[in-house]
Amino acid sequence: MIKILIVDDEKPICDLIDINLSAAGYDCKAVQDGIQAIDLIESEPFDLVLLDIMLPGANGYDIMEYIRPLKIPVIFITAKHEVKDRVKGLKLGAEDYLVKPFDVVELVARVEVVLRRYNKTDTVLTAGDVVVDEDARKVTKAGKPVVLTNKEYGLLVLFMRNKNIALFRESLYEKVWGDEYLADSRTLDLHVQRLRRKMGWEDNLVAVYKVGYRLEI
Repeated sequence: MIKILIVDDEKPICDLIDINLSAAGYDCKAVQDGIQAIDLIESEPFDLVLLDIMLPGANGYDIMEYIRPLKIPVIFITAKHEVKDRVKGLKLGAEDYLVKPFDVVELVARVEVVLRRYNKTDTVLTAGDVVVDEDARKVTKAGKPVVLTNKEYGLLVLFMRNKNIALFRESLYEKVWGDEYLADSRTLDLHVQRLRRKMGWEDNLVAVYKVGYRLEI
């Protein structure tokens, strides 16, 4: 399982990130102190570090200098939004820079992009008795193959990579169909209905009022 270290001096932020990344299938640890973060990095292997800048003990830039030789990808997550701060973080070797407040869905997507860049993504996804092997493009439910259309498969992967997170209709449509979402379109709803039936997710793939859909696992 992919291991992610969350370093932020605000415990509510750590908890928010931890809950959502854990729901998406990642193994997370969180600390609120820079020295504690360095101690953890020395003692355990991590695939990614989400790093605040303003920290007690050692700031994010200092930690970044320590991490850089270890070749662990880093995403800065900070309230410092000025261009010079972003440039400094990126020049130190960070893969990405996300400014608070941020959207959880965007955070999960950026984490996935960075891990994919480092060939660290899990290519086998699970949700209950449903298993998706992305390399083989194979879907099974309770060990039996499930035949899906290309659009159904695209939706399935998005839902399974974002378990328990509400996904906007516009985002789902644009990522799977590659077109701008039209408010009166029923295409997405029809595909979600078929996906529910095929996966047996009548109670799991739920509509979120004025937002879109969420896979509850």
